[in-house]
Amino acid sequence: MTDSYQNLKVMVIDDSKTIRRTAETLLNKVGCNVLTAEDGFDALAKIADNRPDIIFVDIMMPRLDGYQTCALIKNNDEFSSIPVVMLSSKDGLFDKAKGRIVGSDEYLTKPFSKAELLSAIDSYAVKH
Repeated sequence: MTDSYQNLKVMVIDDSKTIRRTAETLLNKVGCNVLTAEDGFDALAKIADNRPDIIFVDIMMPRLDGYQTCALIKNNDEFSSIPVVMLSSKDGLFDKAKGRIVGSDEYLTKPFSKAELLSAIDSYAVKH
């Protein structure tokens, strides 16, 4: 099972170092190649350079929030096919709807589990 995650490029964008580290540790254990960014601006340059297979983005971030970051990714022809999963500490209907409007593929509520992360990756990024 772990083979399907080998060399899969996963980006985690979150202003919380703890969340980035937690996700990175979980994903590294199953063989993913993890890229992290602390905000949308930091992420956009890394997306252009690394072309991740899936992106997890926190909604509440300084400078460029998750909605703006997702919209920028989805409005760029080069990156619009990359699945984007929104991460939020709020499990609100409004947040989920707004995430859909800007083009997110999935929505996870923090704290997320390893199973939820892998399920999202299975649904959107594993193309085997």
